[in-house]
Amino acid sequence: MTSGQHSDKEIRTQAARRRTFAVISHPDAGKSTTTEALALHARAIGQAGATHGKAGRRATVSDWMQMEQDRGISISSAALQFEYRDAVFNLVDTPGHADFSEDTYRVLSAVDCAVMLIDAAKGLESQTMKLFEVCAHRGIPIITVVNKWDRPGLDALALMDEVQARTGLLPTPITWPVGQSGDFRGVLDRITGEYTKYTRTDGGATIAGEETFAADAAAELEGDAWATAVDESELLDMEEQNHDQETFLAGKSTPVMFASAVLNFGIHKLLDTLVDLAPAAEAREDKDSAPRDVAAPFSGFVFKVQAGMDSNHRDRLAYIRVCSGVFERGSVLTHAGTGKPFATKYAQQVFGRDRDVVDEAFPGDVVGLVNASALRVGDSLYLDRKVEFPGIPTFSPEHFMVIRAKDSSKYKQFRRGIEQLDHEGVIQVLRSDLRGDQAPVLGAVGPMQFEVAEDRMTNEFNAPCTLERLNFSLARRTTPESVPTLARERNVEVLSRSDGELLALFSDRWRLQGVEKNHPDLVLEPLVVS
Repeated sequence: MTSGQHSDKEIRTQAARRRTFAVISHPDAGKSTTTEALALHARAIGQAGATHGKAGRRATVSDWMQMEQDRGISISSAALQFEYRDAVFNLVDTPGHADFSEDTYRVLSAVDCAVMLIDAAKGLESQTMKLFEVCAHRGIPIITVVNKWDRPGLDALALMDEVQARTGLLPTPITWPVGQSGDFRGVLDRITGEYTKYTRTDGGATIAGEETFAADAAAELEGDAWATAVDESELLDMEEQNHDQETFLAGKSTPVMFASAVLNFGIHKLLDTLVDLAPAAEAREDKDSAPRDVAAPFSGFVFKVQAGMDSNHRDRLAYIRVCSGVFERGSVLTHAGTGKPFATKYAQQVFGRDRDVVDEAFPGDVVGLVNASALRVGDSLYLDRKVEFPGIPTFSPEHFMVIRAKDSSKYKQFRRGIEQLDHEGVIQVLRSDLRGDQAPVLGAVGPMQFEVAEDRMTNEFNAPCTLERLNFSLARRTTPESVPTLARERNVEVLSRSDGELLALFSDRWRLQGVEKNHPDLVLEPLVVS
């Protein structure tokens, strides 16, 4: 037996059942709605909500933070696990707003596949393109879903041309819409040739009705709309735009589906496609590029740390992706970075804000470790045979603000809140002797992160604060030897990050170029995502 009472064969069988994926998109393409619809169709929840749906619909399970529900956006990630057919889905929800792209990047380090949503009316938007690039960089295969086909939008064939021209991926539609955008009747299954007709339900809160017809019956039922769909599908055949599993897994092609998540149209087919095509949990490479077999003793890595999910307990949750072996609650693991033991007494599976104690988990699963104050994003844990997985890079901040407590009597709460934000790592905390601990600088990829930080400091840590914008827009890594020279430069400030890195902040690119020209020997390295 490799891990506890589980044989290698059982571990491999369980790993093969896992489908660990993220739903990603440009803001407002329907990401949270799709997440809910997937859980609804898998019978994980009874009724779908929407963050900006009709009055009376409940908030989405994955969007638990009050700011998310108020604004109709996703800020924090939530992990949802549910079963469908013989598969176990681990759906790791990602922030939908561009200001939280760093958190999205971290989540993508933990998944084996991504579902990319494209707005039928808007096509490939800026954040969509960035996400395609990140997936290509990480070698993550993508299933593309053209969402909101129930609304007026672009031509389906033109959309396929845009995907191929701008991403370099060959789109290979699995389904093809019957009815143009705005008149979504159903889909032609390009593999079976059958027609699936959709029927609306009240507000899309329950599973939509589906009927399947043979081609002859579909032609009689839908007339010209069916004939058009067949003709367009044949054009795709001529261009050899048919699914190929090898090119999909290699990141050269992307299966495409058409859906309307808000109406629950096409979601059932997406679930089936994830079971049939998405890769299962397989051996992961460590930082030396050596694969860790799924049946090897337990190993995993932290891809997110989140606090404030339980206002009653003020606890902190570290999300771990299980890479090999079996996670067993109560086992004592080893922290790869420090070599210190780490106890796992409090382990949970997380469904949005709801939690269940988890006693064991298999490769591909996501486990939440409660009050894991010793863990940071990128840390590896293992049992028996040491392994360390590649770290998760930090983005270069582009926005900076000084944060101060409004009430000096609450400095202890203020410091605790700053430490927690720093620990989670989404917003960077920078300090200097000149500014002192009472006025640290926050660095962020996007300005909305400051709003979240201010809201959490006030409501979660009871430490109301003020934020003052600094006139810096880029950071470079530097060395102690370079600090005296940089300190004499105008519109430049050197601050220390909690991981020990020294960051030189510059007002703009021209100021950086001027300093580099006048002092070519200075160390000024970009913070590059690798």
